[in-house]
Amino acid sequence: MNEKNDNGIADNGNELRDKVRKQVIEELREKYGNGFKEEEVEKIASDILEGYASIKEKALLDYIKNQPAKEIAKMERAKADAASHEMLAEKEGEDFFVRFGINFRAQHMLLFSSCIILILTGMPEKFYYTGIASFLIKLVGGMGTVTFIHRIGAVGLIAMFAYHVLIYTPFTRQGRKDFLELLPGPKDILDVIQMIKYFFGYATEKPKFGRFSYIEKFDYWAVYWGCLVMIGSGFLMWVEVESINMFGKTIVDICKEAHSDEGLLCTLAILIWHFYNVHFNPKVFPMSWVWWNGKISKEDMIEEHPLEYEMIMKDKKHHGKH
Repeated sequence: MNEKNDNGIADNGNELRDKVRKQVIEELREKYGNGFKEEEVEKIASDILEGYASIKEKALLDYIKNQPAKEIAKMERAKADAASHEMLAEKEGEDFFVRFGINFRAQHMLLFSSCIILILTGMPEKFYYTGIASFLIKLVGGMGTVTFIHRIGAVGLIAMFAYHVLIYTPFTRQGRKDFLELLPGPKDILDVIQMIKYFFGYATEKPKFGRFSYIEKFDYWAVYWGCLVMIGSGFLMWVEVESINMFGKTIVDICKEAHSDEGLLCTLAILIWHFYNVHFNPKVFPMSWVWWNGKISKEDMIEEHPLEYEMIMKDKKHHGKH
């Protein structure tokens, strides 16, 4: 007959442990079974019970009510870290990595679609006195139509930027992680210096980049700054009468100049800087398909983002042991 303690709880350790273990596994399967493999559920149950064989049944049951969620959250964070690198191999030998998820790619598609509309309508408005601009304006039905289409592009840009800044960046794990990765740091200055030395033959190798190089960071923050200027000045121009009444004509005139010149700067940056890197560079011509499927080859990953690749392999090795 089993001895009982002062609380009247049986001290049959092994029997109690097996009983609680079964209950833990059942609760885990019921709540999280679809998200984890069978061996993962078993592992979590073992981790929870590790070192608690002597705890009495009531205390242990109270403990496991809260602990599984913590263990699951810990595993989900580990999985999310691996997913943030997106170690998705599509071919034998893990030839491809998924670099950008569908959420980010959809934002980029809306961004470049809006920018194309804004450039094709904005540049003719800026240079309306030239022959080619006059032809394009007449082709679509006049300046009123050009302005209307331009504002459609503006709505798309505003929607993308608002979603990215107000929702994606603060409320998604990948958004927060990428935002921190995109912040410029001292290493970027050293990388620029190293790259210049490499180009002129004073260094034997290029700098090693992590998830984002200084070029990609420049691209990102140029878009960020451009959106702030273009959306802010464009909105005041959109409601010009109200803006003049509220801020005065001088402010609105400044906004017009800023909008016009920043628009030209954005156009040149896209055509000369961005288009070369993602389209005309001999290594990717006619284009890098990462914007469409989010994938980057293993070879490109090792060459362009070796520090990220090393971290991915280290994480994979670590999780493989578990």
